[in-house]
Amino acid sequence: MNFSNTLLNWYNKNKRKLPWRKTKNPYKIWLSEIILQQTRVNQGLKYYEDFIHKFPNILFLAKSSEDKVLKSWEGLGYYSRARNLHKTAKIIVKEYNSKFPRNYEDLLKLPGIGPYTAAAISSICFNKKEAVVDGNVFRVLSRFFDIKTPINSTKGKKQFALKAKEILPEGNYGDYNQSIMEFGALCCTPYSPNCKQCVLKSECISFKKNNVNMLPVKESSRKLKNRFFEYFLIERNGFFLIKKRTESDIWKHLYEFPLLEYQLKLSTDDIKQSKKFKHFKSKLKIDAFYEIKTTIHKLSHQKINCRFWSTHCLLSTKKNTPSLKWIKKENLKRIAFPRAIQKELNNLL
Repeated sequence: MNFSNTLLNWYNKNKRKLPWRKTKNPYKIWLSEIILQQTRVNQGLKYYEDFIHKFPNILFLAKSSEDKVLKSWEGLGYYSRARNLHKTAKIIVKEYNSKFPRNYEDLLKLPGIGPYTAAAISSICFNKKEAVVDGNVFRVLSRFFDIKTPINSTKGKKQFALKAKEILPEGNYGDYNQSIMEFGALCCTPYSPNCKQCVLKSECISFKKNNVNMLPVKESSRKLKNRFFEYFLIERNGFFLIKKRTESDIWKHLYEFPLLEYQLKLSTDDIKQSKKFKHFKSKLKIDAFYEIKTTIHKLSHQKINCRFWSTHCLLSTKKNTPSLKWIKKENLKRIAFPRAIQKELNNLL
């Protein structure tokens, strides 16, 4: 059996009809790869189509505001992807005359483009001899070759990168890279892989050993960090107070309601007695508050416990400051909020 030819033949018969497979346009390939890094195809497809509609080319994206880009990304999570898309678009327009660099090494220099994305763009768009290694590729290779080195270890990443490069066929690099990723997504799946119909099973070592479901091996991840966010919906005459997250933390450059963060979940009385709240109350001139909603939002390494409180501002004016701004209630849905807030807006207001 020829591993790569077998996968290419399978791909030609079984590949899904996706819009980014109808083009070699690096802008569209880049966008699809960034969206699908942390997102399933079914969810990412709508975002891809909407994003292309709003930002049809890299020049349009570069000239758009970051707030507009983040709003279009709302709900996808991992917002650094959107911020890096915007940064990279500006760099390509300014330094590369709006044309994507063709070489793997040049692509790696751009914000948000790592080894996988650089290999995907250079091979699919420019047929460069670069091997992609994503979650699907890790799975296919670990099972076919019975590799037990943890895929999230330094040693494992190097080993799989070398193996992927070693078996890369001469010729159609882009289609081959897509074929192995597609095979991992549709056949060699994380759970209940379709081994009976697998075109590689005759030489798949883990299939012969009956240990397919034990691979790939992954080192245990770190424990989720618990964080407690107390959000205050501060209203005055139909306007709500919001602020932009500017610190180097989750949801950077997205908007939120004024926030107090504590290390533990506190009672209402404990919050009232805390120095943090007393300063907060004095600064924003708020009156009595009451709880309206509690939700939990899980990120890759953090568990965000969000509690929302309703209150009113006693200030006679609604002046904006560099960190705080007043927004009409009906305009809140136009603002780029974290999903933890956005999905609750209808219930909160």
